[in-house]
Amino acid sequence: MAEVIRMPRMSDTMEEGNIVSWLKKEGDRVEPGETLAEVETDKATMELDSYTEGVLLHIAIKQGPVPIDGIIAVVGQPGEDWESALKGQTSAAPAAPAPAAPAPAMPAAEPAPATAPVAPTPAPATASADAGRSKASPLARSIAREAGVDIGQIAGSGDNGRVVKRDVEAFIDTQKAAPASAPAAALPAPAGENYEEITLSQMRKTIARRLSESMFSAPHFYLIVEINMAEATEWRKRINEVAPVKISFNDLVVKACAAALKQHPAINSSWLGDKIRINHDINIGVAVAVEDGLLVPVIRHADAKSLSQINTEIKTLAGKAKDRKLQPQEMQGNTFTISNLGMFGIEEFTAIINPPDACILAVGGIIEKPVVKDGELAIGQMMKVTLSCDHRVVDGATGAQFLQTLKQILENPIRLLV
Repeated sequence: MAEVIRMPRMSDTMEEGNIVSWLKKEGDRVEPGETLAEVETDKATMELDSYTEGVLLHIAIKQGPVPIDGIIAVVGQPGEDWESALKGQTSAAPAAPAPAAPAPAMPAAEPAPATAPVAPTPAPATASADAGRSKASPLARSIAREAGVDIGQIAGSGDNGRVVKRDVEAFIDTQKAAPASAPAAALPAPAGENYEEITLSQMRKTIARRLSESMFSAPHFYLIVEINMAEATEWRKRINEVAPVKISFNDLVVKACAAALKQHPAINSSWLGDKIRINHDINIGVAVAVEDGLLVPVIRHADAKSLSQINTEIKTLAGKAKDRKLQPQEMQGNTFTISNLGMFGIEEFTAIINPPDACILAVGGIIEKPVVKDGELAIGQMMKVTLSCDHRVVDGATGAQFLQTLKQILENPIRLLV
């Protein structure tokens, strides 16, 4: 019997997947474990493998966004009736959430704009929202939701009046074209006509959602300290004379944070709503800038790794991040995060906490400044760091004590060997 293939959940934060390309075409033989398509999630472009044997009878969505559990293909035996299998499964597919507080449908008596194309008779305006959703394909609902369109206002041309992709696209095009049909004299000249709009990637959507949730749900407060990196600079030079890889300042910061977290476990914690989790493993997320936004690969058990191991792992994961090849497990389990913009010449900034962490450390660049040392004026190599804390978990004194320990370690890095 034909198997209906649905969009799987490929990461813990994924809400929909974007089909980039199909590596198999209709009529091709597929085996379990063979790659069917490439799917862009909120974190990476991943391969969608077949879990069944047979022939790819039908591709439901050639390209574009599909909600979790949305139907994307049918696999079965040659000549099998895939349409019957599809009809039997369509109603079982969970509906994507409708836009919050949709605009009410226009009264039936109000005439359509003169420029609107003739469409099949729409469903009555009094039809329930649930009925409207049940007569729209998952892809049509997804496109309408992204465009901010009430799908209940769209007439369907599919089977039994079902709203499909082409109906939504035609409706959106009509809305865009309507202002252009009005007499030129009736419209004021628009300001700022020269602009470009960029469609959000799955990654950017997730960044926007997760960081908005973090900023507005976690009460942030910030602690700033300036660290003299002169000793760390000299220590790094000596290490790089013998190290198998070139140790960076970021590697030193990661290792120092891991050592400080062992002494201050409250910083290595998570807010769980009705309880606080104090994590015994020290897994440090390292923010990596990529073309579409930001990814945070995780260095697990950073406290138990050498500087050379940390360097190699960060380079490997950062390379995979930039190629969008990171696997979900390589971006999960973080207990503390570091965001370093020092290489871009940024002296000081604040970062938004990366859930489920209680804290994130923003690291600025190393700047030569005059400092007073032992009562004498000297040149210091100063680096500012800002600790963003979730006040539900971390108090000011706790965060300050962590920064004090971190400062002591970086200003006297031999402490890393103790």
